[in-house]
Amino acid sequence: MDDRVTNIKTPEKCEIFARNCADRGRDDLALEARQWAVQLRAEAYGAESDVEKQAVGAIYAYEEVLSARNGKKTRASSTWQLIKRHGIISAVDRALNRPADPEGYVTLVDMGLADFALEAVILRNPEAFSDDAVAISEARMKQWTAA
Repeated sequence: MDDRVTNIKTPEKCEIFARNCADRGRDDLALEARQWAVQLRAEAYGAESDVEKQAVGAIYAYEEVLSARNGKKTRASSTWQLIKRHGIISAVDRALNRPADPEGYVTLVDMGLADFALEAVILRNPEAFSDDAVAISEARMKQWTAA
């Protein structure tokens, strides 16, 4: 990742940097700035493990998708409520029981944030999640990447 990006200290400044880079045709730097913003948000959340940090990063990336769709900043309110009630790992397991959002995955890919998909996080860390969550993630990723 470019030093100009990793020297940015807040997600808000990453967003400004990304917009400026995109305006100047530097989509590579804009992509890195969006990724760095998600990482900064995840680190600031205070997750207790690397898996939890990755899962929180996936939720922040999903908020990027929602915001892009809606044309304004949008929070994943129901997911954050699940986390508050059940904890990060259990909330991710429960979130996988919702209907699949293939358009959301395509948007993550288009934004350069595919590694932040909940399914990708689960497949990188299968030992932390239920067998059902792993099976659902495998099926979704096969379907989405085959298309």
